[in-house]
Amino acid sequence: MLKWYKEPAKNSDVVISSRIRLARNLRKYPFSAKLSEEQAVELVNEVKEASKTLELQTERKYNSSNVNTLSEIDKTAMVERHIISPLLTDKKQSTGLILSEDEKISIMINEEDHLRIQSVTGGMNMNEAFRNANKVDDVTSGIFEYAFHEKYGYLTSCPTNVGTGLRASYMVFLPALTAAGRVGKLTEELGKYGIALRGTYGEATKSVGSLYQISNQKTLGSTEREIIESLNRIVEQVMKQERRQREYILTNSYDEVEDKVHRSYGIMRYARQLTSGDAMTLLAQLKLGIDMELIHAKEEFNVHELMMEIQPGNLQSHQDKNIGSIQRDKIRADYIRGKLPEIN
Repeated sequence: MLKWYKEPAKNSDVVISSRIRLARNLRKYPFSAKLSEEQAVELVNEVKEASKTLELQTERKYNSSNVNTLSEIDKTAMVERHIISPLLTDKKQSTGLILSEDEKISIMINEEDHLRIQSVTGGMNMNEAFRNANKVDDVTSGIFEYAFHEKYGYLTSCPTNVGTGLRASYMVFLPALTAAGRVGKLTEELGKYGIALRGTYGEATKSVGSLYQISNQKTLGSTEREIIESLNRIVEQVMKQERRQREYILTNSYDEVEDKVHRSYGIMRYARQLTSGDAMTLLAQLKLGIDMELIHAKEEFNVHELMMEIQPGNLQSHQDKNIGSIQRDKIRADYIRGKLPEIN
């Protein structure tokens, strides 16, 4: 079964992925901050049992695990693939995960809330992400009684999630706006509309490879559909700005950018050591070059897939062993050389 990031996607030159996350709590348990370890274990085991019902009703294959018993490499790799949050990996309490085989659906158990239902699709396809998340939510709400208030909606650990409990977010690729120094101004503009622009892995993280997350900041007082439609309008405008800036680059700096793209390809083709930061910068240049048709690969090539595969956790997971940073840099360079397409 294809992972979400391997499928053809709409507007993938700018929009890498669409994600819906639903925060839910079970009425029978205290919120996570007040859970005893005994209750946390009971919660995780009880929710993991729901995977059997999910398989029957959503027609997907799911795997479940206790996150706190996984290796650090496995946890890091899942953070890099946006399956779980850094917060879940750091929790000392018992935590769990239910994950579909295609990695489109995941349920984090006992993160900030008892359940974090997440649905991801490639490209700009928030409606599908919402349908998938909503279907899982329907199944779990039929099994568990949620903490819900008639006036305020779904009750959550953080007040900003009260109401629908929904966070919609897009992962966007903004190399042209980044190069133009316009991301800071864009962040300010989006904030006026209740939209946040954050780093690659969410709040308090930096952008890597010109990748950013754009998401709604409030969930109370709006319906799920209103939140999604508002975010869609904003992201369409961001997409126009990025494409307009790329056109400006082509018009005013074609030779310089073309040279930079081919240099990036050449470095990756012949380098024997590459740090993850350098590799992400070079791959971002290559993706921009392919998207702008400045460089032509002889076969289909998914740059974002390679971006995830060369991260420290996923690289070590692929090798099935702990590897020091210097050795990782060598293996990363070898791995990229083996994956790079021939160019015309």
